[in-house]
Amino acid sequence: QLQLVESGGDLVQSGGSLRLSCAAAGTTLDYYAIAWFRQVPGKEREGVSCISSIGDSANYADSVKGRFTISRDNAKNTVFLQMDSLKSEDTAVYYCATSPSVHRWCVLSESSYDRWGQGTQVTVSS
Repeated sequence: QLQLVESGGDLVQSGGSLRLSCAAAGTTLDYYAIAWFRQVPGKEREGVSCISSIGDSANYADSVKGRFTISRDNAKNTVFLQMDSLKSEDTAVYYCATSPSVHRWCVLSESSYDRWGQGTQVTVSS
């Protein structure tokens, strides 16, 4: 059974960078779309970025475009989220999730993803 484990969350100053990892166990991620979501207490979960199962097409929320980059390393069965120029409003718990949809695109809709990791905390100090 597919299991996802996020890591890389930390406390960082505004303007800094972090790289989050989402490692999979139990099956290969090759044919899954993968997404990163984030959530702040009291607010709804927000889609941040996703990468498609075919062609590795990426999609980003407007709030992170130009600052975040999603990528996958199939050999390591891991998906990464490189976060640069971090802002205090990026503070949240970040989750990765998988979708079995096989497409050349991906969507940032929570309902499209059925497997979730436990989350990793990112805190950006101003």
